[in-house]
Amino acid sequence: MILLFLFLVPAAAGCVSALARTRRAMETANLAAFAIVFALALAVAGQVLAAGPVFLWSGFLYADSFSALVAVLTASVALVCSVYAVGFLREDQRGEGEAAALPQFRKYYTLTPLFVSAMLLVVLANNLGVMWVAIEATTLASVFLVTFYGKITSLEAAWKYAIIGGVGLSMALFATVLAYYSAHNIPGSETLAGLNWSVLASQAGRLDPTTMRLAFILALLGYGAKAGLAPMHTWKPDAYSEAPVPAAALLGAAFINCAIYAIMRFDVLAEKCLGHQFPSRMLLGFGLFSILLAAPFVLVQRNFRRLLAYSSIDHAGIMVAALGFGGRLGFLGAVLHMLFHAVTKPLLFFCAGNVQQQFGSPFFRKVRGVIHTLPWTGGLFLLGAFAVTGTPPFSLFQSEFITLSAALAGGRSWTAVLFVLGVVTIFVGFLLHMSKMNLGAVQEAAPRAAECPWKFSAMALVAAVVVTFSLWLPAPLFELVKQSVHILGGAS
Repeated sequence: MILLFLFLVPAAAGCVSALARTRRAMETANLAAFAIVFALALAVAGQVLAAGPVFLWSGFLYADSFSALVAVLTASVALVCSVYAVGFLREDQRGEGEAAALPQFRKYYTLTPLFVSAMLLVVLANNLGVMWVAIEATTLASVFLVTFYGKITSLEAAWKYAIIGGVGLSMALFATVLAYYSAHNIPGSETLAGLNWSVLASQAGRLDPTTMRLAFILALLGYGAKAGLAPMHTWKPDAYSEAPVPAAALLGAAFINCAIYAIMRFDVLAEKCLGHQFPSRMLLGFGLFSILLAAPFVLVQRNFRRLLAYSSIDHAGIMVAALGFGGRLGFLGAVLHMLFHAVTKPLLFFCAGNVQQQFGSPFFRKVRGVIHTLPWTGGLFLLGAFAVTGTPPFSLFQSEFITLSAALAGGRSWTAVLFVLGVVTIFVGFLLHMSKMNLGAVQEAAPRAAECPWKFSAMALVAAVVVTFSLWLPAPLFELVKQSVHILGGAS
């Protein structure tokens, strides 16, 4: 029953927040729920490591090592975002009075746990159709978070997000139907369990190749739109810059993993049915295109919230490219990058939120000398910038190096050159922007601002994990990574 509680607890917190009459009750419900969810995710991971995949309702809900890893990452991001949200929203709604601001608090604290609940269902659903429904549910919850401030730009961003996401989900639905049809010659495939990933993976060698080829193309396009892969990425800069910062952090650090997770599940089926060459070409094409497209936009970016969006496009491209390089090194690079990006990116969003609230603008030209005004935020912003761009010895350097090694091991020299070119360009552009904003001379003399304890606690916790993972990865977590690599290599 632990799998059921894992995604029902945040859903219950959303219902409680919808009925709560005070801000404090909503904050308490969210903090408690996400702490429980994190503990449950760790418990599921422990069960999987001890006894193998966990099933519920004849395999309707299913957690293997890969599911457990993504669930732990989702729960951890949700927990730190809930801590940061307390300070951020209080500051955001300051001056309006609690009674006037209560609808905004209720909107955030109701939609966010529903969003997290849907993300957890994505990774726990064995049935590919239920996984698709869960990803659709994430859109329904998060699109209203994008419209949180009710500005024209917010509504435009939400419209773009809904339309592009809707088109992507339509393609993903066709991919799901085709995956089911590809097994029509296999005995027992006519039952509801015929769409279970565990069943399809065990029979993938007998799936219809032509149908599976089309299913994989549509899944990559559909779920790639949700991950923000180019050229389906155009919703991402708008949504990330308009949503409340903790909601944007969930989109950029947790939801991206759910979309990539869906692509990876389909890739296992495609590789076992079609071999590595066809899915590899598709994955490398979209992955490298995403990296190379993000590079010039990072160089010329004027808005630091949008800069984080293009960084996410780049990292989604790296994950997909690593999957395309394949082999043990490629799969290891993809899983490690998913892990390290999820624990690093929230720090940048949190620092960006602090800076925007302090300076009243998300534009680089209006923000200078952050480290003088907000010393902790400025210092952690620089640390996060070095970490997210893969600067040694931070953990993302390790996953990027492993990915590059996979390219060279596979004899893809020119692909490796393009990969390095894109990553280095983004590294240079990102750090130039961050150094000017954080270390530049203060435009107007201003006293040092006090750091909010709630926001600082969330930033310090994430920073501690980022530094720790750069030097040491806990053995149980690394075991989940190794088993996930084994699953992506074709083991069901």
